[in-house]
Amino acid sequence: MDIGALLTSAAINTGLSVLLFSLYSILRKQPSNTIVYFGRRLASLNNRNSRNHFSFERFVPSPSWIVKAWETTENEILAIGGLDAVVFQRILVFSIRVFSIAAVTCLFLVLPVNYYGQEMKHKHIHAESLNVFTIANVKEGSRWLWAHCLALYIISCSACVLLYFEYKSITKMRLAHITTSPPNPSHFTILVRSIPYSVGESYSNSVKKFFTNYYASSYLSHQIVYRCGLVQKLMVDAEKICMRIKAAPKGQSSLKPCCLCGGSTSFKVLTDEPESVKDSFSYSNLNLATRDNERSAAFVIFKTRYAAVVATQMLQSPNPMSWVTELAPEPHDVLWSNLCIPFRQLWLRKIATLLASIVFMVLFLAPVTFVQGLTQLEKLSQTFPFLRGFLKQDLINHVLTGYLPSVILILFLYTVPPTMMLFSSVEGPVSHSGRKRSACLKILYFTIWNVFFVNHVSGGFLFAFNMLSSVGDIPVELAKAIPNQASFFVTYVLTSGWASLSCEVMQPFSLLCNFLKKHLLRNHEDSSDGLVSFPYHTEVPRVLLFGLIGFTYSVMAPLILPFLLIYFLLAYLVYRNQIVNVYITKYEGGGQLWPIVHNTTIFSLVLTQMISLGVFGIKKSPVASGFTIPLIICTLLFNEYCRQRFFPIFKKNVAQVLLEMDRRDEQSGRMEEIHQQLHSAYCQLPLTSHEFCESVHKLCQDNIRGREGTKSGKEPSEVSEPCAVCNFGKEGSIGE
Repeated sequence: MDIGALLTSAAINTGLSVLLFSLYSILRKQPSNTIVYFGRRLASLNNRNSRNHFSFERFVPSPSWIVKAWETTENEILAIGGLDAVVFQRILVFSIRVFSIAAVTCLFLVLPVNYYGQEMKHKHIHAESLNVFTIANVKEGSRWLWAHCLALYIISCSACVLLYFEYKSITKMRLAHITTSPPNPSHFTILVRSIPYSVGESYSNSVKKFFTNYYASSYLSHQIVYRCGLVQKLMVDAEKICMRIKAAPKGQSSLKPCCLCGGSTSFKVLTDEPESVKDSFSYSNLNLATRDNERSAAFVIFKTRYAAVVATQMLQSPNPMSWVTELAPEPHDVLWSNLCIPFRQLWLRKIATLLASIVFMVLFLAPVTFVQGLTQLEKLSQTFPFLRGFLKQDLINHVLTGYLPSVILILFLYTVPPTMMLFSSVEGPVSHSGRKRSACLKILYFTIWNVFFVNHVSGGFLFAFNMLSSVGDIPVELAKAIPNQASFFVTYVLTSGWASLSCEVMQPFSLLCNFLKKHLLRNHEDSSDGLVSFPYHTEVPRVLLFGLIGFTYSVMAPLILPFLLIYFLLAYLVYRNQIVNVYITKYEGGGQLWPIVHNTTIFSLVLTQMISLGVFGIKKSPVASGFTIPLIICTLLFNEYCRQRFFPIFKKNVAQVLLEMDRRDEQSGRMEEIHQQLHSAYCQLPLTSHEFCESVHKLCQDNIRGREGTKSGKEPSEVSEPCAVCNFGKEGSIGE
């Protein structure tokens, strides 16, 4: 590829990005799109009213959203999106810092050496091949290769120093998150799986006998896990309907009188007559807390945080496959459907998903090979002779080599996240955050393999099997291929980076759904049911892949660094805007993403150093090669130090911190209040809970009062007769 093709791709992506960013700044001002671009704020404020006044300013692009995103502080991000959002922002800040250093070093030190590496007559800059800006243009045995080695040292040392301070800072934030947050039920609770079956005895009784026998002084209570399916559907539908009733204007409702009704839910739409409601609903069928529905898993609650941690650090029985314990996730983070999976199936599921992921990665080599064929027009012309005249046109040549390959690859990559999320669900994680973390790792491995490794050598299938058969030759093969693939990855940064950020801020799918709902279905109610949490499992691998590309090409082809730096700056603003305005926080992962980021960054550094070692060997520079080997060793030693110093805090809870928290709560007299809250924290069956039905009854009464225009001030507890709508207060009803 020449500079003209690169400029064509840059012009297309820049124009598309500017257009979409300008369009976004207009669409976000329209009242009908408030739920799309300010969904999180509406959900937190519980405000669905939009001002529909006309103003000329609504149709003029403005950069106000950029200013607001820039002015948002880290404390505000922490309060809005939690520690995971702060960690994600720290990834971008780290990338901006390290690649700013790399850009200054390589553009002023390495790029001139590459450009004048051969004695040749240079053309006009727009007609130059991109290879003259890479290390491939440096002649063998050149004494100027010390510049590349020096740049490699500067980048590696800067990255390690920044990584250390980020790891240290995020570790402190994680400990502060544990100590300063309100009492977390997950700190007092453990998840027990593979409970042994006893003839004539329920799982609930087995759990109670076991823990009262061996943990008599610290055991508080337990909550057995029941068969999922109908339970979860009833729970989700009830929560949605209650939220709709709360959000409806006073005196109006989009539902029938009973709040256990709805159009697209598991509840029937009933008539207004109370007798028909009672006759149509059998509450005895909702009492699912029976022995037949019990599963061999339970949440066991302890009196102190320290006791819960101790219970998870040891085997509970001589059989390691029985009474398996682990710390429980947060209540909102529990993936109830996977708790019903027998524990003995988990290792088989993990093997099956691993094999399925490998097969999927191998099958994906076909589109990657096709994409690489488009970047090599000579081979394409030989394969299809009738296209030779068509491919000789400059515009077609520039579009095919500079823009189309990366676009096609990105379209194929859209199938990866849902597939990997499906594999992660089948694995059987017990929490939503655990499933996302597993999917994040799978997507990361997939993109590094298929986008980075396989793309560097054409002929995908042969390359894949050669790589697997001779792992020791990987650095040498990459050293030969990387300078020749610089053009593809520059355009990939432009297309997958710049354009994807503009699509992220536009939210095209949500915008289309909102348009169809309001203009075709005539439903003008803004509901928060469709709001989603931040897609860390897709965005973290994307950012880390760009980091890998940046480290690898910083010394080999420094021309990529300005485009990469612009991407990270845009990502910092776009994702900050999305966290503040769009995505809601459903659960907290506690910053568990940072160890993944640290390990991937170390892998990128070591791979870059090994590739540089191979290139220095090909270029016959023993001095540069000799100085690179100690750098690899020092990077690995630095990683080992961080693994010993910081990683255990992300893997286990600190006993000293938990004991201090327990003592503080006991001295303040809050422990008894915390224990009262823990009893219902992991309640899987809210429809059997008296408190839940009391709130349902109150919503029913408020809804009826609004419809009838009455002003009765009685609370549910003050009603002397059972409710004719939700049946609350009747002996044997679901409220008991």
